[in-house]
Amino acid sequence: MNSETPLFERKPGTTPGPCRRTVLGGGMALGLGLLLTACGSSEIAVLQAPTGEPVRGGTLRVGLAGGGAADSLDPHSPVSTTDIARVVNLYESLLYRDENFELKPLLALAATPDATARVWTVDLRPGVKFHDGRTVTARDVASTFARVTNPDDPKSGAAALSVLDKVEVVDELTVRFRLNTPTATFDDSLGQYALGIVPEDFDVANPVGTGPFKASSFDPGRQSVFVRNDAYWREHEPHLDELVILNFSDDDAMLNALLSTQVDAIGQIPLALLEVIAADPRISILNSETGAWLPFTMRIDKAPFDDVRVRQAFRLAVDREQMIEQVLSGNGSVANDLYAPFDPGYAKHLPQRTQDIEKSKSLLAEAGYPDGLDIELVTAPIQAGAVEAAQVFAQQAKAAGIRVKIRRVDTTTFFGDDYLSWTFAQDFWYTRNFLPQVNSSSLPTSPFNETHWDDPEFLALVQEAATEVDEAKRNALISRAQEIEFERGGYIIWGYPNQADAYQKYVAGLIPNKTGLALSGFEFRRAWIGVSK
Repeated sequence: MNSETPLFERKPGTTPGPCRRTVLGGGMALGLGLLLTACGSSEIAVLQAPTGEPVRGGTLRVGLAGGGAADSLDPHSPVSTTDIARVVNLYESLLYRDENFELKPLLALAATPDATARVWTVDLRPGVKFHDGRTVTARDVASTFARVTNPDDPKSGAAALSVLDKVEVVDELTVRFRLNTPTATFDDSLGQYALGIVPEDFDVANPVGTGPFKASSFDPGRQSVFVRNDAYWREHEPHLDELVILNFSDDDAMLNALLSTQVDAIGQIPLALLEVIAADPRISILNSETGAWLPFTMRIDKAPFDDVRVRQAFRLAVDREQMIEQVLSGNGSVANDLYAPFDPGYAKHLPQRTQDIEKSKSLLAEAGYPDGLDIELVTAPIQAGAVEAAQVFAQQAKAAGIRVKIRRVDTTTFFGDDYLSWTFAQDFWYTRNFLPQVNSSSLPTSPFNETHWDDPEFLALVQEAATEVDEAKRNALISRAQEIEFERGGYIIWGYPNQADAYQKYVAGLIPNKTGLALSGFEFRRAWIGVSK
C-alpha cells in the first residue's frame, strides 16, 4: 500500500438519517410514542430473534451520537464515542478488559513482572497478521509504544506510560518493558483500547491494524465503512461481511433511524426512553451495569472553584438519587464523587454524600457568596444523559442559591480548542480502575486533566501506590488518595449510569458489558445477522 496516497479523503462532516426533530426529554418520548403508534402494531413485521450457531455474512449498520469533522482513525488518540468504536474494531492492544471488566490477554499471551515490578516481559500471540498480511512482531510493538510516547507528539495513552523507560525487542515474539520505577499495575496500563498495536511504518492515512475489521472508507462526521478481516486470528470471527458506523448529531435522529430501520443497532440511548423503545416488538434492549461516569467538572484553579468551600457546596447541592431517577430513569447507581468503583482499593468506607441545601448555602456564604452565585455550565450531547443531567443540576442547585446558566454547544465545539478550558462543564468516562484513570485525568501531566487538579498530597499517595507491589498496601494507599478527592476534588460524580443500547431483533451476539463501552464494548466481531420471520 502506497503510504503517500491516502486511502481516505477527509470531507466536511454531515449527519445521515432523517431530519432533526427539535424535541427533548419528555417531548422526545412523546414524539417517539407517536411514531410507534403511527406504525400500528398490527402492521409491524416482527423479526425472529436469531438462535443456534452464528450466521456468516451481512452488514451491520450501527448508529452512534457525537463525533464530527475532527473524527479520526488514529488508534492512539480516540476522543469521541465514534472514534472509540472505530479503534476497537480496527486495532487491538496487548491486553484488554472483557465484558466482566477482567483483564485478559489479547495480542499478548502473557505480561509477567519480575520480582521488582520494574521489568515486564510480554509474550506475543504467534501468527497474528496485520490487515496487509504482514505478521505482527516485537518490533511492531516497540515502534507502537515509541509512537504513543513520542515527546514531540504524545498520544492520549502517553500519561499512563510515564513510567516507561525502554522497550526492548528480545526476539520476534518477546518484548521487555523496562520501567523507571516499580509499577505493579503496569499490565492494566497495557490493557487500554487506545494502545492498539500497529506496524513499524504505520500511516494514519492508510490505517492498518490487527482488528476483526479492515477500513474501507471514512467520511469524518458522517460514516465509516469496514469490511471483514478474513485473516483475523480468532477462529470463526468476525461473522459480518461489513460494518458501517453512522454518526448522528443527536439522540433524536439516531432513535428515529433505528425505528425506521435505517440502522440495525444504536448505542448509548437515553435511559429515560427504555420503556418507550422496548414497546416496539421489533426492538431488543441491552442494559448493562457499568462503572462509567458523567461528571461535572469544576476547574479548581479558577474562581469560584479555587475555593474548596465552593466545590463542596456544589457537591452538596446535588440530589443524587433524584438525578438517577430523572436522568437515568433509575437505570444506574448512586456515586460518591469518586471514580473506579470496581477497583479493589475503592474507598467504600466513606459516608455517602447526600444533598444538604443548608450546608451548601452556609459554605457559599463562608466563601463570600452570601447571596449565592451565578455560573455558566457548558454542556453538549457528548453522551446519553449529559444534557439532561445539566438541566436537572440547574434545577436542584437553585435551592442553594446557585443560579446556573446552561450553555449548550455541539460535540465538535465541546471537544474543540476550548476543551479542558471550561470553568464549569461536563465530560464522560468509561469504566477504569483507579490508577489508569488517574493517569488519564487527575495528574498535572494527564492529557485530560479537566479540573486542573494538582494536589501534592494526592500526588504523593498515587506515586507510592503505583510502585507498591503488595496489593493490600497498594489498595490502602488508593483508598487514602480517594479520601482526598472526596474532600477537595474538582469532580461532581453523581452516579454510574447503566449502558443502554437498542438493536433490531434480527441482530445477535451482543452481550452485557461492564466497561461502559456501548454495544458489547463495541466488539462487533461477536455480532451476526439473523433471518426475518
